[in-house]
Amino acid sequence: MDIMAALLTVEGRDNPYPLYDEAHRLGAVIDAAEGFVMVPSYDECDHVLRNASFGVWDVDWRGRAWDDEQQRRPSLRSMERSVIYANAPDHGRMRSLISSVFTPRRVAALEPMIEQAVEALLDRVAEAGADGAAVDLMDDFAYQLPVSVICDLLGIPAEDRETFRVLATELAAVLDYVDDLSRLDGADAAWLELELYFGGLFAERRRCPQDDLVSALIAVCDADGSRLSGAELLCNLALLLIAGFETTANLFGNGVRLLFEHPEVGTGLRRGDLRYAGFAEEVLRYDSPVQLTTRIALTDGLSVGDVPVRPGAEIALMIGAANRDARRYEEPERFDPTRTAIGPLSFGAGPHFCVGSVLARTEAAIGFPRLLERFPALAAAGAPTRNQRFVLRGYEHLPVTVT
Repeated sequence: MDIMAALLTVEGRDNPYPLYDEAHRLGAVIDAAEGFVMVPSYDECDHVLRNASFGVWDVDWRGRAWDDEQQRRPSLRSMERSVIYANAPDHGRMRSLISSVFTPRRVAALEPMIEQAVEALLDRVAEAGADGAAVDLMDDFAYQLPVSVICDLLGIPAEDRETFRVLATELAAVLDYVDDLSRLDGADAAWLELELYFGGLFAERRRCPQDDLVSALIAVCDADGSRLSGAELLCNLALLLIAGFETTANLFGNGVRLLFEHPEVGTGLRRGDLRYAGFAEEVLRYDSPVQLTTRIALTDGLSVGDVPVRPGAEIALMIGAANRDARRYEEPERFDPTRTAIGPLSFGAGPHFCVGSVLARTEAAIGFPRLLERFPALAAAGAPTRNQRFVLRGYEHLPVTVT
C-alpha cells in the first residue's frame, strides 16, 4: 500500500518505474490489504485480463460501492453504460456493434484519410517551427491527429473538433485515479457540455443521416433498443471520444521523447535498419500510455497466482509494471526496438481488449515515419511537462524544434 500511495505522488506519476521494481521484489501477486490485490507480473496480469470470471465495475457494482457524492458526479456516470464498464451479457452485445467499425479492413480503408491528416498537420508544424521557433508537439500534432481521425469516424464537423479535444481532455480525468472528487469539477462541466452537444447531433443525424458512426449507431438504437439503448449510445460515444485520442496521443508523445533519449534509434529508423512497427511496440511496452486497470472477482473459488480472492475483491493490474517484468522480458529496463514477440499489455487482453488498438497502431505506423522523414533535425527544445496522470501516462507539453 505504501507503493500504491507513492505511485500517486507527483514524483511517482513522473517516474513510476523504480516503484514497480519494488513491487516486483514483493512477488508476482501481492495481497496488499483486505479485498485488494496488486498484480505487477506479466503472466498473472494476462491471466486475469483473459478470464471472464474477473469483471469490471459495472453499474450494478458501482451502485453498491459508491457513496452519495460519487453518485451525484455527472462525469463519473458519463461512461457507466459503456462497453468499458459492462460485464456479460451486456458487454458482448455492445462490443459486437462497436468492434465492427474497427476491423482491420475498415481501418485500412481509413489510411488515405489518416495520411492526409498527417500531412496537413506536419505542414502546420513546419510553418510554426520555421526559423527554429519552438513547437509544442503535443498541441500541434500528437493530440490533433487522433482527434481528427476519431471525429471523422464519429461525424463531428471540422469546426467543432478543437472544442472536442478540450472537452475530451477534461473528461479523461474520470479514467484516472481521483483522490479528491473536487478535482472532477472540470470533468463534470465537460460532460454536461458534451451531453448537450451529442443531443443536438443526434437530432441532426436523425433528420439527415450521414455515412458516419453516429448515424449508424442511432439507426441501431432506434430500430431495436434492446441492442443499444439511448443511454448506452451516449456513454459509448463519450468513451470512443476519449479512448480514441488520449492513448494514441500519449503513444506519440512518449515515443518522440524516447527518440530524444536514444538518438541512435531515430537514425536506425530513418536508415531503414529498424522497423517502425517494432519501435511502436517497444514504446508501448517501455513507457505504456496505459499504466493500470482494475478488475473485480465476480464468482467464488477464484485466485490470482497463489492468492485466493473472494467475490468483490479488487485486483489492480499494474500494466506498466507487467510490461517491464524480468520474468517475461530480458533486460526489461532497456529500450530495444529490435525485440521480437513483445506482446505489451498496453491495450489489454481478453474480453476487454481495446477495440481501437488497430486504429492506434495504424496512426502510429503512418505518423511516426512521416514525422521523422519530414523533420530530420527534430530535437527537444526544453523540458517536457508530464500530464500528471497515473493511469493515462503521457505529456501535456513536449516542446521541439524542427529546423
